[in-house]
Amino acid sequence: MADEVVAGLGELPLLVELGSALLLSSLVGLEREVRAKSAGLRTHTLVGVGAALFMLVSKYGFGDMLEFDRVSLDPSRVAAQVVSGIGFIGGGLIFVRRDVVRGLTTAATVWMVAAIGMACGGGLVLLASATTLVHFLVAVGYPRLLRLLRGVLREPQVVRVGYLDGHGVLREVLTLCTSRGLKVLDLQVEREDTDDEQQRTAVVAVRLQGKRPVGDLVEEINTFPGVLHAAVGDSAEAGI
Repeated sequence: MADEVVAGLGELPLLVELGSALLLSSLVGLEREVRAKSAGLRTHTLVGVGAALFMLVSKYGFGDMLEFDRVSLDPSRVAAQVVSGIGFIGGGLIFVRRDVVRGLTTAATVWMVAAIGMACGGGLVLLASATTLVHFLVAVGYPRLLRLLRGVLREPQVVRVGYLDGHGVLREVLTLCTSRGLKVLDLQVEREDTDDEQQRTAVVAVRLQGKRPVGDLVEEINTFPGVLHAAVGDSAEAGI
């Protein structure tokens, strides 16, 4: 009984590492939750804490096996499986809707949270904290930097819109773009054949130039009646 109590007290320092994983992964998850992503606070927190626990078990969970001479232990085996296993969760967050791929950044964030949890479990709390700061730099700072660079360089921006034919969507999109001070350089329309003649769909790629970022424009286009999806695209992918 005394040995069990001593063993339990020996696990108390490990709670610091587990708590660090809880705090850091929650911060990342909170940022995703505020942005209304498919994986939010709970998912990221559970992934981070779970990865930290796997790391702790890998380091300390098999100490009693050392009593057997023929047992060869590799503390990295359990931790290595976390890297492979987290791919299943990340893959489930990525989905394709027509020509738009969504969830890549969220899947990458879940993968990074697993790494943060493993670093906490390995006692590298400072490194895990620095990685969390890097996440906020990339997730919050990089989009603003890209908008600034696009405004300065005035590089063409492409908006891809999928819509139901016959609703006047293309006319409304072009009117909105020009009213916001954006110049329409080119556009390409691809019609999609469907069995229902009354629900014919099309995808238009509009290449725009101007100082104004098209992110807010896309959000407004998504509210138009008849619009199936709208997203910022790439000139190379659009073929224009």
